[in-house]
Amino acid sequence: MTTRTARKPAGRIAFVGAGPGDPELLTRRAHAALTDADQVVYDRGVPESLLTAIRAEAKADAQFSPAEGAPGDVAKVLLSAAKSGLSAVHLVAGDPFGHESVVKEVQAIARTAVHFEVVPGLGQAEGVATYAGVPLPGVRVTADVGDVTALDFDALAAAALKGSFAVAVDAGDLAAVRDGLLAAGVEPGIAVAVTGDGTGETQYTTTSTVDSFVAAALGFTGRVVLTVGSEVSERDAMSWWENRPLYGWKVLVPRTKEQAGAMSARLRAYGAIPCEVPTIAVEPPRTPAQMERAVKGLVDGRYAWVVFTSVNAVRAVWEKFDEHGLDARHFGGVKIACIGEATAAAVRDFGIQPELIPAGEQSSEGLLAEFSPHDEILDPVGRVLLPRADIATETLAAGLIERGWEVDDVTAYRTVRAAPPPAEIRDAIKSGGFDAVLFTSSSTVRNLVGIAGKPHARTVVAVIGPKTAETATEFGLRVDVQPQHASVPDLVEALASYAVELREKLAAMPAKQRRGSKVQGPTALRFR
Repeated sequence: MTTRTARKPAGRIAFVGAGPGDPELLTRRAHAALTDADQVVYDRGVPESLLTAIRAEAKADAQFSPAEGAPGDVAKVLLSAAKSGLSAVHLVAGDPFGHESVVKEVQAIARTAVHFEVVPGLGQAEGVATYAGVPLPGVRVTADVGDVTALDFDALAAAALKGSFAVAVDAGDLAAVRDGLLAAGVEPGIAVAVTGDGTGETQYTTTSTVDSFVAAALGFTGRVVLTVGSEVSERDAMSWWENRPLYGWKVLVPRTKEQAGAMSARLRAYGAIPCEVPTIAVEPPRTPAQMERAVKGLVDGRYAWVVFTSVNAVRAVWEKFDEHGLDARHFGGVKIACIGEATAAAVRDFGIQPELIPAGEQSSEGLLAEFSPHDEILDPVGRVLLPRADIATETLAAGLIERGWEVDDVTAYRTVRAAPPPAEIRDAIKSGGFDAVLFTSSSTVRNLVGIAGKPHARTVVAVIGPKTAETATEFGLRVDVQPQHASVPDLVEALASYAVELREKLAAMPAKQRRGSKVQGPTALRFR
């Protein structure tokens, strides 16, 4: 009887195009290949922001390293990993077949028995041109090049006569590109747009002409994209990425990372660069007996209503339910009121639809205005559970008592001041390094000032509601933005609208007044 030695499972290799830089432009196939990889080698043209996003979702033991050496050297690294049964990825900027060196790697791998695949990506030149607002219709010529001597300048000159073209090159090669275009007969006055940090948070485009774009792009580093031709003039109307309302604004978000997620995502959609700084930490109550009795009372039918005033309160109750093996079914017969939409969303996440959310002002006063008085006939159970923070005000409890309800005002969690942020963030807060700050509660105002200092006078202050506005004013802050409805989406929307108004005011000013204007931030700088 013969025995066979178990063979190692075959590994595989993927050449993955990262696209033009924005992590959200990764294809689903590219994302799947990267998150499943055991080893990733990446080109220097892949932005650090994209690598950071990939590392956050990759396998815990995945190895990342830069691609070094000739194509044959990189191919050997990939083959070694695959022959060890690993999944290896070579991540490149743009599209894999847009790089001659990667084509040589694929040819080398193809001569072996190792399985490989090539995942396309949007080319840098083409993708960044779209983000810069320059269309490339008709005969489209784009190129991502590492060596400008390989450029066919005669073909580029022909493309410029018919419309426009785009090329991605290193900033240090701009002078060579200019000289090549002029030598090929391209008119010196043809329009050129140069874009740095393409598709990134700080993408910036300067427009000039063939004979002057090198000087116009002075200070640009890394990979840049040139779009050359008549379509460059379309940027005024079609520059959608850089013309978003909050583009380039550095916005301070004084909330925990867990709470700040939705707000930061909305800010990024408007072009802002959010910086999350926790000002409070949430901890269990010092004595859990109150919450234990409250949960038992919910199960026993002691309460007619539960009133939630924050997402943290919802989580605190559900954590207690989970400890005791309870679920949403044990809320049967108990009605739920929520102070606002964010809190209601947290309740819905647990499979329960709240009965009451204020249609008007989302605050204690707004909730009380719509909360029915206790009726002994219609409400045989006359008690309300109010699980809240240890520092909550008495307004809501007092109002419910005035309406005839008995209230169990229970400490569900404690809020404590967070540790101070790093020195560079504290300095930026006090020196005007942030264009705006968004406060979502009075405690975020008090705690931010306590751990980091008062925001500079040039920083736009946006508050979620009247109570927060009062606290900000007490601390000597000028309140610039307050939405009609107290919610995170409305707060971000209000800040974006404020930025648009600033831009319109500045655009209407004569140039001399713009230079003397006290309006700060990226919106003002674009007009100076």
